[in-house]
Amino acid sequence: MKILNVVGARPNFVKIAPILRQMNLYSTMQWQLVHTGQHYDDRMSQVFFDDLQLPAPDVFLGIGSGSHAEQTGRTMIALEEVMQDYQPDLVLVVGDVNSTLAGALAASKLHIPIAHVEAGLRSWDRTMPEEINRICTDAISDLFFTTSAIATDNLLREGIAPEAIHFVGNVMIDSLKANLERARHQSTLLETYPVQPQQYGLVTLHRPGNVDDPVMLERLLEAIATVSERVPLLFPMHPRTQQRLETFGLQARLDSLDQVWVTPPLGYLDFICALSSAQFTLMDSSGVQEETTVLGIPCLTMRDNTDRPETVIEGTNTLVGQDPDRIIQEVFQILEGQGKTGRVPDLWDGNTAERIVDILAVWGAALPATTPCSTVV
Repeated sequence: MKILNVVGARPNFVKIAPILRQMNLYSTMQWQLVHTGQHYDDRMSQVFFDDLQLPAPDVFLGIGSGSHAEQTGRTMIALEEVMQDYQPDLVLVVGDVNSTLAGALAASKLHIPIAHVEAGLRSWDRTMPEEINRICTDAISDLFFTTSAIATDNLLREGIAPEAIHFVGNVMIDSLKANLERARHQSTLLETYPVQPQQYGLVTLHRPGNVDDPVMLERLLEAIATVSERVPLLFPMHPRTQQRLETFGLQARLDSLDQVWVTPPLGYLDFICALSSAQFTLMDSSGVQEETTVLGIPCLTMRDNTDRPETVIEGTNTLVGQDPDRIIQEVFQILEGQGKTGRVPDLWDGNTAERIVDILAVWGAALPATTPCSTVV
């Protein structure tokens, strides 16, 4: 069985690493890794390949930045050529970035079966580009690997056949568990900044809804300023956020905060070290909600919705929206020892990639002797 694995952005790299390691255990599986280049500079891409010990991609498309339509369209065009050349039996896509959708669309047009890892996630907010990517990818996939019973139920309500859905757990947790001790021993990040373990908060901020509106960004920055008067904050700066701060004239305000330590974008090991040593997180990322739930660290998500509801229902995550007063109140509760505790969701055990690849092996064994890729355009 020949599998084409498509990745393009940092969350994809974290998810694909344990899957590729499991694929290598099967002599019956051939695979290629295609990096679309959606995240393309060393800070957003190469350092993750190095930290996760990922092999160099077989194909690097170098798509780069652009509008959602431009990025998705260019990626589809390039992937179609790769697929026609490699003739895979299956295209595997992970997550919900533009590269995920482009890979699924290109494969579907060529009549190649599609496996979607992290299928069924829904925020019910179609203003988020990731939500559109998730819905469209699931509409044309053939194998669905879900992280939770909630995601499975979402797919069933959308008419997906039960036999095509496989509840396997969360592959991001495979990477977390495999690299946590390595991160703690190899990362020197906490030696660089004057913060002590379990005595600082970790901040991430990059969602367009939070940083592209100058009024909203200023409100969140003032909340961060108030929080920093009580506790030091480590703030890895996303390039998008950095650009918006400069454009909106807010950089000087951030620079004036004595207890906010801004870092460049962090590699995977440095970020996991910073996350696992934090007292709490204040963020707008999706993956961090899952990692903090497993680590038992209170997580305050600056969004009104989440595509990872199990982290709220079962885990340590609290949706605080974008109200500065609510944000400050929830942080102060954590500092007073009243942070949210929770449990680790089912199958978030570090063995998800093994379950995924075992299922793929069974699926592949049922293939005809030859299943050439269509070249009809």
